[in-house]
Amino acid sequence: MTTVTTDLLDRPGARITFDVRGSGPLLVLVGSPMGADGFGPLADAMAADHTVVTFDPRGTGRSPADDPDTDSTVALRAADLAALVEHVGGAPVTLFGSSGGAVVSLALAQERPELVGVVVAHEPPLEELLPDAAEHRAATEQIVRTYREQGGAAAWALFLESAGLGAAPDDAPASAADDAGLPATDGDATAQQAADERHFFLHEMRETVRWRPDPQQLRGRRVVVGIGSASAGQICDRTSRALAAELGRDPEPFPGGHVGWLEDPAGFVARLREVLART
Repeated sequence: MTTVTTDLLDRPGARITFDVRGSGPLLVLVGSPMGADGFGPLADAMAADHTVVTFDPRGTGRSPADDPDTDSTVALRAADLAALVEHVGGAPVTLFGSSGGAVVSLALAQERPELVGVVVAHEPPLEELLPDAAEHRAATEQIVRTYREQGGAAAWALFLESAGLGAAPDDAPASAADDAGLPATDGDATAQQAADERHFFLHEMRETVRWRPDPQQLRGRRVVVGIGSASAGQICDRTSRALAAELGRDPEPFPGGHVGWLEDPAGFVARLREVLART
């Protein structure tokens, strides 16, 4: 079994819990809102020849924020990631970012290029790059409003439908959101799950999808844009293709959908190794 060491990093307004496994070049797996647990299988596989770091982003899971009503901006999460890389050592680092974690990874590469060697940005939800961005802003506000007025189950169903990930079954909103790599709750939610869900809908989701990259800066970075082969037509397929076009490069297909490393672990790991080997 892979040995996992857990540690804590104090940050302004939060304490970031992170895990380290393996040895070799530093690879950080970045999720948002997904924490370290969702990357477990991928982290174990890559630890065969990398020092792999996973962590819970501020306000989620084991990384509580001092003020739970503070917005978690992309800039703030990127600063947390920069501090984590500097704390662990081994820069320039390879980043694999998924969903909102891909957005945070791009922000770090843009603002602190000396810390980043390669970024694999897997399905970043950069809605501001789309021609119908105004419609997506309105949809985001509707999701937040639905959460406030009707609760998590209704908000997750609307979120999944808006993202093109499919509607959640009436009796299993948590399962559908889990399939999307997101922290969901149901009627038996723990206090931590409920807090994570609240943080995501009220203080993180809006900040993530409204961040706009600077393509001119990112063109000079080693950035790979990954898209799930099963994600055709979904919002993150569109945003990823838009980013790749802005950067003047082709997107790279990966097995599965938005959380392909859970759907096809062996195939995803093989593909990630292939991409890293030639980047």
